[in-house]
Amino acid sequence: MRVSRRSSVAIGVLVLLSAVVAVGRWYEKQSPAADQSAGNTLVNVTNGGDRGPGTLREALFIVAAAKGSATIIVTVPRITVQTALPPLVNPHGVNIVARPPGAQVDAHALASGAVFDIAGPNTSIEGLHISNCPGAAILLRAARFHLRATTIDGCDVGVEAAENASDTLLEGNHFMKNKIAVRFGAAGHNTVVDKNEFANDKEAALWAVRSGSDVRGDPISVHDNRFSDEHTSIVAGNIPILVERNDFFNSQEAAVHLVGAGAVIRGNRISGGAGMGIVAENVRSAIIDNNEIDGLAAYGVMVRGSANTLVRGNRVHNTGYGLAFVLGDAKSPSTAVENTIIETKFNGIDVIGDSPILRRNQVLRPHALALHVDGFSPPGGQKVEAQPFLDNNTFDKGGWTPTAANSAASSAASASGASHPGQ
Repeated sequence: MRVSRRSSVAIGVLVLLSAVVAVGRWYEKQSPAADQSAGNTLVNVTNGGDRGPGTLREALFIVAAAKGSATIIVTVPRITVQTALPPLVNPHGVNIVARPPGAQVDAHALASGAVFDIAGPNTSIEGLHISNCPGAAILLRAARFHLRATTIDGCDVGVEAAENASDTLLEGNHFMKNKIAVRFGAAGHNTVVDKNEFANDKEAALWAVRSGSDVRGDPISVHDNRFSDEHTSIVAGNIPILVERNDFFNSQEAAVHLVGAGAVIRGNRISGGAGMGIVAENVRSAIIDNNEIDGLAAYGVMVRGSANTLVRGNRVHNTGYGLAFVLGDAKSPSTAVENTIIETKFNGIDVIGDSPILRRNQVLRPHALALHVDGFSPPGGQKVEAQPFLDNNTFDKGGWTPTAANSAASSAASASGASHPGQ
């Protein structure tokens, strides 16, 4: 009898030990696997839930405490975030990478705040699909951030870059149906937006605006991107920006809207849409150079309330209107030089209450006037006369109406000593 009882106890112990081992192995599989053999902590996300072993949340806690750089590999196809994730604070750098074909991070249940809070330098995210964020998908407040091959859609803001962000690279990403896809609080240093696709964002694809002028830093370089069906593709104000070699299609209000100082818009293709191509409003020393603009319902380029702005070498065709200069600064006039405007539905160049320098421009086959010059009469105020300086322009069919104000325009502008460094 005693032998039998001892055997039963031994068997029970073995069964219990086997169960403990099995549970341990299961937990090990569910938990993020941390490997620090080469000074880089490697963590696998194997659980798509909001919390618990193997989740993204657990992985972020592990890499926050790592003594060196860390990599998080997302192996599940979908992650649901319900409460705020911990910030990424590892000063040595964290890489978050989704295995092909990628992983969706669904934030629809998140009450507020950003999905990813980038508070530490040298962070990168690759291959994720972040969607349905009530706030920002990514809040960036550190240096040297790289976002690559990631899709962000249905969020209030895709990437929110604070003023202390610098050395930012947004490369090869897709932004769709956000309120604002990317928003910058300042230019930062060495900030590049390259080869991304933006579509159907409700207010703007890229918003770079601050209240006061600050053109001391490097310009944000926005190049080789594609913008489609945006309300306004780029809004830039008082932050230096270089917008170069991008494609804009079917913008509702404007492809580019500039306010303040510090902008260069060069070598872009702007096509189609109910609004305008480039609007420069109350800007100083902007350069709008060598862009091709076609198929718009309104103006190709409008310069309004601005000073010392250069509009040079642009090609505008098949738009409602070509160029417009409205209520500019007569003491620091803007300049339009060597632009070609072909077959506008209405006027080629409108000058309203402004005194720009118009030099070596061509307006060919407009359906109305090649050049229309008129004063501006504010309600209850004194009329502002238009006095453009004209030099060696080619105005095709339609010409311009030789009113008394027009006939005096050239000599009056010449007497003012108007000039532009790019003329």
